[in-house]
Amino acid sequence: MSVQPILEAEHLVKVFPIGGFFGGGQLTAVDDISFQIPGDKPAIVTLLGESGSGKSTIARMLLHLIKPTTGEIRYKGKDLKRMSWHEKQTYRREVQAVFQDPYGAYNPFYRVNHVLAVPLKKFKLASSLEEMRRIMAEAMEAVGLRPEEVLDRYPHQLSGGQRQRLMIARCLPMEPRIIVADEPVSMIDASLRAGILDVFLELKRKYEMSLLFVTHDLSVAYYLSDTMIVLYDGRVVERGDAEAIVRRGVHPYVQLLMSSVPLPNPEKRWKERLDLKATDLRRRAESRTGCVFNNRCPRHWEKCAKTPPEMISLESEHEVACHLYS
Repeated sequence: MSVQPILEAEHLVKVFPIGGFFGGGQLTAVDDISFQIPGDKPAIVTLLGESGSGKSTIARMLLHLIKPTTGEIRYKGKDLKRMSWHEKQTYRREVQAVFQDPYGAYNPFYRVNHVLAVPLKKFKLASSLEEMRRIMAEAMEAVGLRPEEVLDRYPHQLSGGQRQRLMIARCLPMEPRIIVADEPVSMIDASLRAGILDVFLELKRKYEMSLLFVTHDLSVAYYLSDTMIVLYDGRVVERGDAEAIVRRGVHPYVQLLMSSVPLPNPEKRWKERLDLKATDLRRRAESRTGCVFNNRCPRHWEKCAKTPPEMISLESEHEVACHLYS
């Protein structure tokens, strides 16, 4: 018997107006996106794409910060739009967020212990100050922080890596089932990124938490993911097992991403120049009749400009939206 997914996004569409009061245009930021996070075991699902691909908009819809134009988001089989107040409170507790900027998430006038205390008070997770301090200390130790060095400090006294670990620790007392992490290492020094990623892997292993991870970095996605969903201009172009995407990626956009990764050898150089034409918002808003990658694809043909490609299964847990494989 199949197990119900814990989180489902079905045919999500998000349209934003552009051009101000007199422009009258629209930008489709997310265009018919569907995916699942399994409910039978913890999993890390990564939304991968460049700036403007729609990945952060999807994350914000899942966190109930913005509403989809059309489509459904279901948690444990229940549509968010049809949840009662108590069900929404449970959803907010069990689906937590870690954002890109670890400094912007803090009020600089409050100490670290205030940051951790707010959710404990909101969800009534501690009955005394002693219990609150114990929960805070356990959460910080779980992400590699020393409570005695961090608790009574102000955010500006912490490093970027410490602040991001603290944001992860803030989620743990709620015992979330899913963490939605939107570019959580993009503003962290490269030398510290692997440590933050290892924290997420440990949470998956030790606490059986699933993760929806948003990134533009292919190497980060490969290091962390069970499943990768590659987005371009609001649509899924390829998805599947992370190993299959990286080793056997077939969509022209994915292949271009792979070819742009430098080899760790100074003696070897790129043989060809990577050339992608720029697109502006107005053109993107007006040209959605065919494949969204058509204007930049080095292998496009007549059909690409007229008909959006359907998702095609290449092998188990590997799909692509491209006319080259239909």
